[in-house]
Amino acid sequence: MRLWWWLITCLITLPVTAEVFTYIDAQGNRVYTDQPGSGNAKRVPMAPSNRMSANPGGAAPAMTGKKADTKPLFHYDMLRVLVPEPDATVRSSAGEIIVSVTSEPGLQRGHRYQLLLDGQPTAAPGLSPVFALSNIDRGSHNLSVEILDEQGRTVERTANQPFHMLRISLAQKRQVKPCALPDYGQRPECPLKDKPPEEKNPFLRFF
Repeated sequence: MRLWWWLITCLITLPVTAEVFTYIDAQGNRVYTDQPGSGNAKRVPMAPSNRMSANPGGAAPAMTGKKADTKPLFHYDMLRVLVPEPDATVRSSAGEIIVSVTSEPGLQRGHRYQLLLDGQPTAAPGLSPVFALSNIDRGSHNLSVEILDEQGRTVERTANQPFHMLRISLAQKRQVKPCALPDYGQRPECPLKDKPPEEKNPFLRFF
């Protein structure tokens, strides 16, 4: 009995990495030791330690906040730009254009339309499907529209739709429709400073 108590005490006090050996002494008693060279000592197999560190590196952090919103995004069957039509040419001396969009089903609660010109938002998202743009540079551009939810996530977005802005200058307007005398001061392309002097009636020279 004393031998077993000694064995338990030895196992408890041994370092984790120490090995235990056993052999039978000359008196026929089983002896346990940490010295491998004693007699015909054999190593005693030890079970692996299951001690855990106070802060294991692989432990997952505790979830203290609310769970992430996993609600799927609403799906629209159709979203497109109605006006202008694809590849349309818009003529405006001020670079103005009216854009109209539509969706099916209609805009859902909390959702907003966002119009993009050449990939950049033209204004803050809103409920109106009609957008008025002005001072657009002449040349080719791309329009697209997207629908944002209340968290600012993109629910749907159309592909880029090209159009071409043709800004007519005042000189070009004057070439298309030359200025008559009554037009000066009335049409922007016919300023008063360009009004030619009126010819005098030749009969008035005799009076």
